[in-house]
Amino acid sequence: MIGMSETTEPEENEVVGVLTTPQEWRAFLERYGELYVKVRADDDELVDLLDEDQLEALDRGERVEPWLGEAPAREEALVASEERLGVRFPPSLRGFFLASDGWTCLDAWVDGVHPCGRVVWMRDSEAGWRVTETYDSIPGNEDDVQLFRRSIEIARGEDFWLLDPTDVGPDGEWAAYAFAPKYGDTSKYRSFSTLFNSGYADMDEDREE
Repeated sequence: MIGMSETTEPEENEVVGVLTTPQEWRAFLERYGELYVKVRADDDELVDLLDEDQLEALDRGERVEPWLGEAPAREEALVASEERLGVRFPPSLRGFFLASDGWTCLDAWVDGVHPCGRVVWMRDSEAGWRVTETYDSIPGNEDDVQLFRRSIEIARGEDFWLLDPTDVGPDGEWAAYAFAPKYGDTSKYRSFSTLFNSGYADMDEDREE
C-alpha cells in the first residue's frame, strides 16, 4: 500500500560473501541455474530451458547443469554503459556482467536482470517514472521518492531491483534494494551480490524442507 513503505535489512546480509570476479559469478550462476530448474521451474518452463537429454536426466533424478544466463558482456560495452550513466558500476555488478550480460530466471518478482546496455536510472524508465510520480503525489513517501530518483534500475518486473550509487560501502559496493510497489515494501541489501544471493538462499531452504 502506497504511503506504508518500510525498509528492512535481511539478516543474511551480514554473512554472505560478495561475489566480485567473473569466475566467482560463473560458478555461482551455474549453481543457481541447477537449483532453479530443480526447485522453481514448472514443466512448461523446463521444456524451454533444457534440451531433451537434460530433461531425461532430470526425470531420472540426475544432476543437470544448465546455463541460464547470457554471454559475458564485453569490457567496452560495460564501459560504454558506465559512461552513458556517468558512474562506474560497483565491483559485484561489474563481475556479474563480465560473467553473464543479464539473467532471466530468478527467484524473485522481477523478470530478470537487465543487460548492461539496458541499465537505466529508475527516474528515466517508463515504469520507474510512473512509480516515482505516483509516490511523489502522496505525502509521507519523501524518502522513497528520493531513493527512486537517485537509484539505478537493474531489474524490473512486478518489483524493482535498485542500486544506490550514493550509499557506498568500504568495499566499493552500492546499497541494493528490492522494492515492491504493490505493498510499498523496500528491502535493503549491502550489495547487488547479496541481493542476488537472497533468491538462491530461499530456493535452497525450500529444497531442504
